[in-house]
Amino acid sequence: QVQLVESGGGSVQAGGSLRLSCLASGYTVGHNCVAWFRQCPGKEREGVAAIYTGIGMTYYTDSVKGRFTISRDISKYTVYLQMNVLKPEDTAMYYCAAYLNSICPGNWDSASSGAWAQGTQVTVSS
Repeated sequence: QVQLVESGGGSVQAGGSLRLSCLASGYTVGHNCVAWFRQCPGKEREGVAAIYTGIGMTYYTDSVKGRFTISRDISKYTVYLQMNVLKPEDTAMYYCAAYLNSICPGNWDSASSGAWAQGTQVTVSS
């Protein structure tokens, strides 16, 4: 089983930037998709971005297109989420997840069977 550790959350003013990192260790070959999710209190978890780790193909939900970039550094077993032009509505707990699926991200619920990081808080003030 792969273990995931996140870093990089914090507080920033609207228009600012943050970069989240998701470091994988352990059995790192058992997944082909890494996705970032976010969740606000009282709201459902939302899939934000995903990357097919083998070929680097990426996917973004509409609300972050053009502002967020997901990437991976295979040599460092790390997936990044660069978040630019942050908005107050981006405030949430962010999680990365690694899972195996025929399509990345496919159905976001497919990540439920994968490995999850502990979460990191992102707060954007207006």
